[in-house]
Amino acid sequence: MPNILLTRIDNRLIHGQVGMTWTNWLGANLVLVADDLLAADETQQSLMDMAISGSAESRYFTLQKTIDVIHKAADRQKIFMVVRTPQAALQLVEGGVPIPAINVGNLHYAEGKKQVTKVISVSEDDIRCFRALEEKGVHCTAQGTPDDKKTPILSLINQE
Repeated sequence: MPNILLTRIDNRLIHGQVGMTWTNWLGANLVLVADDLLAADETQQSLMDMAISGSAESRYFTLQKTIDVIHKAADRQKIFMVVRTPQAALQLVEGGVPIPAINVGNLHYAEGKKQVTKVISVSEDDIRCFRALEEKGVHCTAQGTPDDKKTPILSLINQE
């Protein structure tokens, strides 16, 4: 089984907080970004690599390639997986990727979304995906940095 230390949903994908703070705190030696758009954009990959701790490597796979190859990961790989959306996380889980828990970092506000924290806004489809993930046993919590308190995402969504 692949050694996935943490899976994070962050629509920014890799930035300083992800590439340095979380990677170092986890002790990850591989940051795996599962994202169909970024997998095809070598320029953006190079920019994101600049934000990753020097002790970690990076891989940029499509969602399907992640599903297809994750079980071939070496035991020595301590994987920090990052996806852009709850929909992507759900697709990975439904594809058999063993994700026990998800950290929700940043989901930008857009029209039609409900803001639930300063940095997390959700659409009806996002809420559907979070509920589906929880039903599949994948616990989803909001947490900006390792020092922040973990808050169950559904409790934030259900606050009105």
